[in-house]
Amino acid sequence: MNPDIVYQRFLAIRSYIGWDEHDERRIRAVAPILEPCFAGLVDDFYAEIDKHPDARRVITGGDAQVARLKQLLNQWLWELFYGEYDSNYVMRRWRVGLRHVQIGLEQTYVNAAMSRLRGGLLLYGATHHAGDQAEVLATRMSVNRLVDCDLAIIEDAYQTEFMARQQRTERLAVIGQVSGGVAHELRNPLNVIKTSIYYLRTATTVAPEKMNAHLERIDRQATLADQVITALHDFARLPEPVVQPVPPRRLFESVIASLSLPGNVEVSMDCAAGPGAVRADERQMAIVLSNLARNACDAMPEGGKLTLSATVAEGEAQLSVSDTGKGIARSALPKVMEPLFSTKARGLGLGLAIAKAIVEKHRGRIAAESELGRGSRFTIVLPIAVGDASDGSA
Repeated sequence: MNPDIVYQRFLAIRSYIGWDEHDERRIRAVAPILEPCFAGLVDDFYAEIDKHPDARRVITGGDAQVARLKQLLNQWLWELFYGEYDSNYVMRRWRVGLRHVQIGLEQTYVNAAMSRLRGGLLLYGATHHAGDQAEVLATRMSVNRLVDCDLAIIEDAYQTEFMARQQRTERLAVIGQVSGGVAHELRNPLNVIKTSIYYLRTATTVAPEKMNAHLERIDRQATLADQVITALHDFARLPEPVVQPVPPRRLFESVIASLSLPGNVEVSMDCAAGPGAVRADERQMAIVLSNLARNACDAMPEGGKLTLSATVAEGEAQLSVSDTGKGIARSALPKVMEPLFSTKARGLGLGLAIAKAIVEKHRGRIAAESELGRGSRFTIVLPIAVGDASDGSA
């Protein structure tokens, strides 16, 4: 972690809680009054740890380690009241939180420990700090602010390291899932290619039509493997959209023209109630609509109706892709746009995740509704192009 960033965050925290030069003056004044209680607080701190196995288990070096830790805690308390609150001070505090994660101490015990130390300091101060009542109360508030600042920095380090570990763990899990999905998706076409190559190599004589059939088979499977790799590449390196006014009808027509739709699927397009144009990257939105249309056709193996429609609701454009297919189970619906989730027997589970990512980069949103046996509808909500109206004029 960059020390300058940590220090600036510390200054921001102090400003947020209202720390000022009066607090620092009060802390300097009360430090000699509180210092005699440091050793007792340290002993109490580790005596309490002994009563809690989940906290005690991180201390693996026996009495020698406890003795070293007591010295460190005593030094920590001394710096808390006497130290210069500069970048070096803040980074030493930050590393305390980092160390807690490294030794496996739960953050709950960090908070509880700070609370116990705070309570001990305030209790000792209440019995040994005499003077004007208003000044005593102000000093108590300054001590609280001082401890709160330290706790915030320790927790920041704790959360930063914990989140980094969590992300690494999740990333490894995702890599494992992706590897399994890619292996499944690529193994099938590669096996088909190997089978055809084996046949062409070992056959004594190969008729021209048989040769062409196997070459076409190899070409189809190579194209399928390339599509899997392209989907992964698109998901990992999705560029920022270059938005411009695009008529929904043009989007729909280009998608229909680009797909090889089954002959048993009837296509309907309705843009009468839609905007004249939406703000979109035409190429990226074509990817979204193509994925949705392809999924709709896959959901209607026995045939059905594919409907592409554009409407306006509450000042936003709604582009919908509907089908009359088999539908999606209610339990699966919330997960259909998650990466690597697929309702298909064969599928990498990235199509809808890519669609969702693209729509969100357009500052839009996408929603799904479905009923088993009745079909599904995916609705994309996008900004209407400036100056557009719901009557269809551009």
